[in-house]
Amino acid sequence: MAAPRMAPLSGMSRRLTFLFALAAGVAVGNLYWAQPLLGFIAGDLHVTTATAGWLITATQLGYAVGVLLLVPLGDVLDRRRFVPIMLLTSAAALLLCALAPSIGVLLLALGVLGVTTISGQILTPLAGDLAGDAQRGRIVGVVGSGTLTGILASRTISGLVADAAGWRTIFALAAVLAVLLAIVLYRAIPPLAPRTRMPYPQLIASVGAVVARERAVRWTLVLAATGFAAFSLFWTALTFLLSGPPFRYPVAVIGLFGLAGLAGVLSGLRGGRLHDRGWSLPATGAAWVLALTAFVVAAFAARSVVLLIIAIVMLDVALQTQALLNRARLFALSHEARSRLNTALATGNFVGAAIGSAAATALWSAGGWTAVTIAGTTLCCFALIVWTLGRRGPLVIRVAPPDNAIQGA
Repeated sequence: MAAPRMAPLSGMSRRLTFLFALAAGVAVGNLYWAQPLLGFIAGDLHVTTATAGWLITATQLGYAVGVLLLVPLGDVLDRRRFVPIMLLTSAAALLLCALAPSIGVLLLALGVLGVTTISGQILTPLAGDLAGDAQRGRIVGVVGSGTLTGILASRTISGLVADAAGWRTIFALAAVLAVLLAIVLYRAIPPLAPRTRMPYPQLIASVGAVVARERAVRWTLVLAATGFAAFSLFWTALTFLLSGPPFRYPVAVIGLFGLAGLAGVLSGLRGGRLHDRGWSLPATGAAWVLALTAFVVAAFAARSVVLLIIAIVMLDVALQTQALLNRARLFALSHEARSRLNTALATGNFVGAAIGSAAATALWSAGGWTAVTIAGTTLCCFALIVWTLGRRGPLVIRVAPPDNAIQGA
């Protein structure tokens, strides 16, 4: 049953947009603090590096559970309270990580952290709700850029902090920051009635229902998952490339390459305007052409840092742009179900990223950097075929009227 119609929203101020972007970046950064620290953690807790590798798996699996089971609640709960509660819960998990006496406790803490660090996936559709129709693409782009910044910068920050003060310090600092953000966001988010009301089982079932019913959602999810597969494929293999000959860079230096990818943030800040001007689908096609070019450049960069940085910038601009355009189009489909649409999008992205990461490992063993870049080129060609077939039909989102809700199965 749909909730009563609400008064028009006043929109997102610049201050609130920046706050949402910051909070989204910090939240997603929690998933990656441990990634460059596995060697430190393994030595301190007296386990093998292979055993410490399960920490990343625990975090990612927890995150998948949180996205599937908690993010849809953004459509039926007061997000002014829901977001701070999630931040405070993740702060408790972060503190447990900092104090963990054994690998078992740390595994448990990181699993809980993954489940609860979903604030970014709630704030992004909330920003879409608060923004006016003419500004939605730009606002969602800015908040999405905060997420990308968190993904790329967290590894670098984590490595630098761990070198200076030990691996536990980054988790303690992240816990403090989560508490501060919870307080600030509770004060900043305006009171909002739930967009719809339905029992929890029906709410969860409605995520699959909209994917099954809406062809535009399915086609958009395919493009989005392909983008995250290409992103994960490249960045996973890049670590292998930079740690081996001829580069042989240490972990701290490898982490700095993530800063080159922050060029994608600028595309997020500007790219949302393309959606607002009605150029979303043409811009998506152009982004995939740029991604294809980036993988071609990367194929010749196995011994050139300059070409590698050029490829990183091109690829991150391309994939960030297409990702935010996908999200903006989905958010235009329904005013009442943006959290559930975001759940479907985030789940598809997670699956794509997992496939890309696994493929990078297998391809690196089979054919090194050449095999990886060929696979990336193939993914881009596949995405361009999907875009070409869908740009005049299946990928076109029919904008819903304000009182149209996506209901349960």
